[in-house]
Amino acid sequence: MPRHSRARRLLGVGAVVLALSACGSQLDPSTVAKVNGQSGAGGGDQTSGVAAPAAGSDGGVPAAGGDVSGGGAAAPDAGAPAAGGGTAGAGGTGSAGKGDAGGKSKGKGSPTGTAKAGSCDGFKNQTGITDSTITLANVADISGPVPGIFEASQQAARAYVEYFNSQNTICGRKLAITNLDSRADAGADQQAYTKACSSAFAAIGSMGAFDSGGASTAQGCGLPDIRAAMTTSERASCSTCFGIYSVRPNLIADSGPKWLASQYPDAVKNVAMLYINAGAAVGNAKSQAAAWGKMGWSVNYLQGIDVAEFNFAPYVQQMKDKGIKMVVYLGPYQNTVKLQQAMQQQGFKPDVFMQDPTIYDQRYVQQAGALAEGTFVYSTIDLFENKANPEIQLYLSWLNQVKPGAVPNFYGLFAWSAMRLFVEQATALGGKLTRESLVAAVRKVNDWTDNGAHAAMRVGTAETPQCQKIIQYKGGRWQQVSPGTWLCGNVVNSGVSG
Repeated sequence: MPRHSRARRLLGVGAVVLALSACGSQLDPSTVAKVNGQSGAGGGDQTSGVAAPAAGSDGGVPAAGGDVSGGGAAAPDAGAPAAGGGTAGAGGTGSAGKGDAGGKSKGKGSPTGTAKAGSCDGFKNQTGITDSTITLANVADISGPVPGIFEASQQAARAYVEYFNSQNTICGRKLAITNLDSRADAGADQQAYTKACSSAFAAIGSMGAFDSGGASTAQGCGLPDIRAAMTTSERASCSTCFGIYSVRPNLIADSGPKWLASQYPDAVKNVAMLYINAGAAVGNAKSQAAAWGKMGWSVNYLQGIDVAEFNFAPYVQQMKDKGIKMVVYLGPYQNTVKLQQAMQQQGFKPDVFMQDPTIYDQRYVQQAGALAEGTFVYSTIDLFENKANPEIQLYLSWLNQVKPGAVPNFYGLFAWSAMRLFVEQATALGGKLTRESLVAAVRKVNDWTDNGAHAAMRVGTAETPQCQKIIQYKGGRWQQVSPGTWLCGNVVNSGVSG
């Protein structure tokens, strides 16, 4: 391989890592390694079984093997096209169906939830809606510099569509989903949303590292875009776009920090905050440190680490010299392992080591081994291990049906939640369902928990949630250590990155 070509690919990996580090993305080392040989352009099977488009294909093309038709309840064969054919123009006429919009299965655990079904009277076919099908789009980074980064979002969206179609319709219409590949590229994201604007009623559960590309496109065509999360300020400014994982960088929840202070009063007085030194991670780390200071913590070592850094020893020595008792890290879990290895090698063991949900991932545990023991995570989702949470188990069950052995994660759950929110709102609107009415309805949603799968999210106003929980890897498994279902309190304005 030419030296300059390999360098460009490695720079691409670095750019993706930087873009994602601030929002807790998982980057599997095995996928990063593939960049040396193919840069994600091949059509081979990735972790989720969603193949990348062929080399040289246009950005925004459907991701192979991922589309779900509107007809059957069982998971379709790989490569099955989305059903529904052409769509009627906006405002077109069509069968309104009979009765209400809720279908046969109703109630909290059903696909339509507890939403009161609206009357189907007046229901009209429009972009993405035919007499038999409501077509949705999911746009996620599947190929690109790091293949399969957000495949979990497409898997989860597909799983919910299968779940819904097994029991329900919306005014006589099944759901279909078209998976589009944004390739960790703003241009590809824009192209994908151009396709979604013309062929789908809404985009649901999408997740991309460079989601700025399609922001103005989605807003321009009025496309409802209910995402797993938003990663850029441009997307956050889109008036038709929402993130289930809703946050504002300057607003920091105080519930977890206050509980930790009650359990480790000495540790919170001598804290180190380490973070990936680029992109939004810089502002996020500084915002958290400032907010924690207002909560009574003392962050005595605030340090960025370059993404290409391989020697963590100097940072560990600094923490030893400063007598640090609590370490908080923001970055990809692969670097977490490197940091913990350096800490072990230098005999540095703080009272508390904590990170965001990036490391609540079986792949981190596999890489870290014994080093994972005792690690804390602050999280806004319930434990996948919680057998008593019906919604979590429903997600895991249908995820396994569409992709046996798939690994659940943070953003997969939020994509599942986005699908449920869409279904509940569309069901309630019934014959009044349009792109405009859906956007207006979602703007009013500010206490969304997906039946307790995650903390209450202020989806409509995009504000940081007030509740979280503290979990710990202990005795070979993740377990909740904070009391109650959630720790809830207030949000503190850090005055940074607002």
